[in-house]
Formats: sequence, C-alpha cells, structure tokens
Amino acid sequence: MARTRRPVPPIEPGPGQESVWDYPRPPALLPSAKRVLVTVDDPAVVLADTTGAYRVLETTHPPSWYLPRADVRPGVLMPSRRRSTLCEWKGAATYWDVVGPAGQIVEGAAWSYERPTERFIPITGFVSFMPALVECRVDGERVRPQAGGFYGGWITDDVVGPFKGEAGTWGW
Repeated sequence: MARTRRPVPPIEPGPGQESVWDYPRPPALLPSAKRVLVTVDDPAVVLADTTGAYRVLETTHPPSWYLPRADVRPGVLMPSRRRSTLCEWKGAATYWDVVGPAGQIVEGAAWSYERPTERFIPITGFVSFMPALVECRVDGERVRPQAGGFYGGWITDDVVGPFKGEAGTWGW
C-alpha cells in the first residue's frame, strides 16, 4: 500500500508576515497599493511599474502579482510560442515573451488571463512576470522566485512557507 507523504509543518509567521498555509482555496484576489517594479538587464531597464497590482493568494503558494497592462512598457511583450496552460481557478493562461532593450528575447517570462473565470475578471489582461526570468521588486524588496520552475509565485520577506514547488511538495 502506498503511503501518503505529509507536508512539513507550516512556518509560524512573525509580526507583519503571512503564512501561505492560511491562504484560501479557492484562491483570493486582493488589490494592492504596494509599488511593484519589474526590470530586465544590467543596468536595469524598467518593464513595468505600478501601484495598482492584484495579488492572487492560494494555499501553499507564494502570491502571484498581476500588473495592469497599461503600466507595462509598450513594446516589451510579444506573444510567446509557449503552450497555454489551464488553471482550475483562473482559466487558460496566455504566455508572453519579454523583449529586452537590445532586442533579446526572454521566452515565456510573463503570462496573463485574457478571458479568466468570473471570479478573476478584475485581472483580465493584467500581466504577471516570472521572477526567475526577470527582476521583480515589491516596495523595493527584490522578489525571490518560487522553486520548481513551474509556478510563478513571488516570495518576499512578509510571506512564509514552506511553499509548493520545493523538493517533495508535488503531492500536496
């Protein structure tokens, strides 16, 4: 008989922190007034800058941040050849390649929901970026990417795990 692996215990959040284990399922969609900055290259070129983002909060996942398309620099997104994926909560994702200042392409560095499910209509056309592929900051803090390469969660000091995507978490 196969044994079900139990996840490691959640980290107790400190003052000003949230535990991803307290996030809901199905996920919540919350607006944020924090400054979100996305850059590429060194020296950094701004791809997006906003104080009008939304966070998607889902149990065991660090938040994904969605930025208004109007706050993304024109010409930096082009449709990606990356295949669409389907989120059981948000619907079909559209992937975008990021075009850097020298014309270099960062494949599949962003995604959006052009026709999301009813609950996520407020983020229609908003764009999220993969912090493993471009530099993302929230109120000046550099975001750490969610492990595993599949999910695009943004880890900051105000969020504690353990997080889905880390070794041994696929059964969660």
